Amino acid sequence: MRALYNKLFFSLYPTATKSSNNIKVFSSIRKIMSTSNESHGFNRPILVTKKVLASPQSEGDGAVVRRGIGGSELKFLDPFLMLDDFSVSPPAGFPDHPHRGFETVTYMLQGGITHQDFTGHKGTIHTGDVQWMTAGRGIIHSEMPAGEGIQHGLQLWINLSSEEKMIEPRYQELLSDEIPRAEKDGAEVRVIAGESMGVKSPVYTRTPTMFLDFTLKPRAQVHQSIPKSWNAFVYVIEGEGSFGLGNSSQATAHHVLVLGPGDGLSVWNRSSNPLRFVLFAGQPINEPVVQHGPFVMNTQAEIEQTIEDYYLGKNGFEMAKLWRSE
Repeated sequence: MRALYNKLFFSLYPTATKSSNNIKVFSSIRKIMSTSNESHGFNRPILVTKKVLASPQSEGDGAVVRRGIGGSELKFLDPFLMLDDFSVSPPAGFPDHPHRGFETVTYMLQGGITHQDFTGHKGTIHTGDVQWMTAGRGIIHSEMPAGEGIQHGLQLWINLSSEEKMIEPRYQELLSDEIPRAEKDGAEVRVIAGESMGVKSPVYTRTPTMFLDFTLKPRAQVHQSIPKSWNAFVYVIEGEGSFGLGNSSQATAHHVLVLGPGDGLSVWNRSSNPLRFVLFAGQPINEPVVQHGPFVMNTQAEIEQTIEDYYLGKNGFEMAKLWRSE
């Protein structure tokens, strides 16, 4: 076990030496980790390696998003391409636009969004509903607010492997009451993808993915296993909490927390208010990523081919010139 602590310490602090100050820091980490390991069964507790504030910016036609992944501070976290916390009110929205080469996951926190595309698919998701769209070889669609006032949600972009980028588009949609949930000791989870507290989502993820929505009551804690080889991050929706170590600084709303290596994340809500956060984890694809706006491929040549396909209406974009949303 000592070798594990040594490996973690010097991976976090590669320039450290065996000075008295570093030994004190090391001893404190070892003590905290030892307690965590004995209590929660993690061989290697996960720590936060980077913290990014998702600041508001304009997007679409009059919409406002907080971009946690896909911005200058955190451009990409394989397999995740983008995370937007969006707020939109009529007449603003996300009018007709294309996608190729990845999946979009839209999860409504408040209100509703109406989606329609050039394949004839149309529908509205409301608070707590999720739409998992595989754009594959090509989709042109619109996403517009379904009612008055602020419509608020999250949209995650997940990359596809090179062998799946040109598959046919498909959808998976779950209403709020169809999303599995569990509760234990003041911690509630909605399992959108993956597994938690013994319950599993029915969503099929082409790129193996975990998407969990946690709410912790005041003074509650939760301990979630994550596959060791996956990349993972947290987005705080509301409240504040300690992530990774019980005595770590509080992370507040609109922060993305990039998680380091390990097999389990511990979270504590030491405040008098609820804490709500989403945990994402995914198996890295480990392939080149070349992105041009809503197109994500593996090479520049593939991007140029995609642009040509879109403007000439071929190879998946045959209806590009004929279709307009209502």
